[in-house]
Amino acid sequence: MNPGPKRPLWPGRPWPLGANWDGKGVNFALFSENAEKVELCLFDGRGKKELERIELPEYTDQVWHGYLPDAHPGRLYGYRVFGPYDPMRGHRFNHHKLLVDPYAKGLSGSLVWHKANFGYRHDSAKADLSFDQRDNARHVPKCMVVDTAFNWSGDRPPDVPWNDTVIYEMHVKGITARHPDVPPALRGTFAGLSVPTVIGHIKDLGVNAVELMPIFPCSDARNLGEKGLCNYWGYNPYTGAFVVYGKRSDRLLFERVLDPC
Repeated sequence: MNPGPKRPLWPGRPWPLGANWDGKGVNFALFSENAEKVELCLFDGRGKKELERIELPEYTDQVWHGYLPDAHPGRLYGYRVFGPYDPMRGHRFNHHKLLVDPYAKGLSGSLVWHKANFGYRHDSAKADLSFDQRDNARHVPKCMVVDTAFNWSGDRPPDVPWNDTVIYEMHVKGITARHPDVPPALRGTFAGLSVPTVIGHIKDLGVNAVELMPIFPCSDARNLGEKGLCNYWGYNPYTGAFVVYGKRSDRLLFERVLDPC
């Protein structure tokens, strides 16, 4: 892989963690106490081709950071982190592996189970003490820069006292997939939750607070995939709205669902 010419990053700042857009560019910040170098990897819009690798220039309070001017929401990225490979001491740095930002607000693509995702070789006599040099970029999702701004139009929290709160735990797909008043195209989606009869049904139950079961990206356990199954409940989640409940192009859909509630 030969990424294009490197652009210099501005120093940026070590907070907040993740990729944060300020209207003019994106600040990238990644915590790692023991890393020796961090490369920001930029991808094309499909997440298939790595375009650039740019070293994060600053290290402050165990946070690597840099600012990329003129970057915008929708930019796909990942990290390659350099450091010691010493499993006996808990260090498994492997710059051959593209890593997902633990504070990314969105993901594009999904995890594909492949031996290249591991830092060691399964066929080695050293087992997980060995070192794998295969690139795994094609097998992992890419992080996405997201614009988190949303106009709540003066909406305010209901401030229901705890002693009067009735919480209903529900699953996005479970509550909408078989509801007769939810249009088929909206079943199993965030938009399906905002259908007036769904909201009315919840209120008729006497519920005044909803706790959604995990709505974040999650990986299917390998044994589930081998059986043609999936992680329906969504545990082992990640910190971004799950794209199967909405459209990748509409990052504010979840907020629009909450607003009329």
